[in-house]
Amino acid sequence: MNSPIQFDQVRLPPEARALRAEVREFLRQEIAAGTFDPRTAGRDAGYHPEFSRKMGARGWIGMTWPRRYGGRERSFLERYVVTEECRVANAPVFLHFTADRQSGPILLKYAGERLKADILPRITRGECCFCIGMSEPGSGSDLFAARTRATRAEGGWRVNGTKIWTTGAAHADYMIGLFRTSAPTKENRRHGLTQFLVDMKAPGIKVNPIADMAGGRDFNEVVFEDAFLPEDHVMGGVDLAWKQATSELAYERSGPERFLETIYVLFELVRVLGAQPDTRGAEGIGRLVAQLHTLRRMSLSVNGMLQAGKEPVLEGSLVKDVGTLWEQALPARARELAAFAEASGARLEKFDALLRYATGIAPKLTIQGGTTEVLRGIIARGLGLR
Repeated sequence: MNSPIQFDQVRLPPEARALRAEVREFLRQEIAAGTFDPRTAGRDAGYHPEFSRKMGARGWIGMTWPRRYGGRERSFLERYVVTEECRVANAPVFLHFTADRQSGPILLKYAGERLKADILPRITRGECCFCIGMSEPGSGSDLFAARTRATRAEGGWRVNGTKIWTTGAAHADYMIGLFRTSAPTKENRRHGLTQFLVDMKAPGIKVNPIADMAGGRDFNEVVFEDAFLPEDHVMGGVDLAWKQATSELAYERSGPERFLETIYVLFELVRVLGAQPDTRGAEGIGRLVAQLHTLRRMSLSVNGMLQAGKEPVLEGSLVKDVGTLWEQALPARARELAAFAEASGARLEKFDALLRYATGIAPKLTIQGGTTEVLRGIIARGLGLR
């Protein structure tokens, strides 16, 4: 069945606007105190346990979740505001962000009460880090080609195989992993996949960092060698995880982080061009800001749809695809616009450093959250074009 792409008209409610002012003031104070530098790029600076605990204490992690698990039962749009402000400020949120965005909701929906009562409050306190085990060597974003196997054992499952491009695995306490538990059928290649909660400290799990062109090591290879997972670590139905996984990706692909990862380049460009840029510079910044505003409206719409209980998989895929292209192109466009700037040497030196970093990480933006080719395949299939 074909599904039209529909972005609902969404406006932030008054409580979200009030929350924005609160979050912005908190971040201003943390910057003034030297907790983090918004003009420092790099994920290594993004893991900050003390900052994550402060976010948790204010109720800004797991804020849409039930109160009995440490949540605040607030809206997706309020969570959107917190995410947006933290990304714009380049705040160090990576320790808790994946757990907040998608792993916690998976646990809420599919985990047993023992696991929920144990893990979810730790996430909301900013004390628990998650990674996502989906991509594999030779299959990339084609989740249905997964070959890492989980086989039944006494009291649980044994896992053997490899996941790759696993962001943050070296820091993670847990993984939500997608493993093959039986063979796909001729009629349905989606059959045979199951989601598991994985304790990353368990025996038989090895994490190998993968260096990117900017010198970072946030991507990882995760190797499973007869790792044991207890029976209650199965998330949802055995062999039926394909719908769970694709629904989860609506959370992963639609947020403001999908077009704000290199936003510091735009801010630095504005500083370099100054208060009175020439016509070329002013027009260039205007176009970039207009494009950014459009992406934001699309992303905000998807979060409003999630708030309404919808599953905007196509819309989330579109936000991720277009957002990736925009943030990948931003460093080169900024370099062109600043070519004739008459800024101070120190300001240009900082600008060049941020450009080098953003250019170095640009290729990996296409990988995380699903490659451009796979995203466009999802969109085309949803529109009935393939």
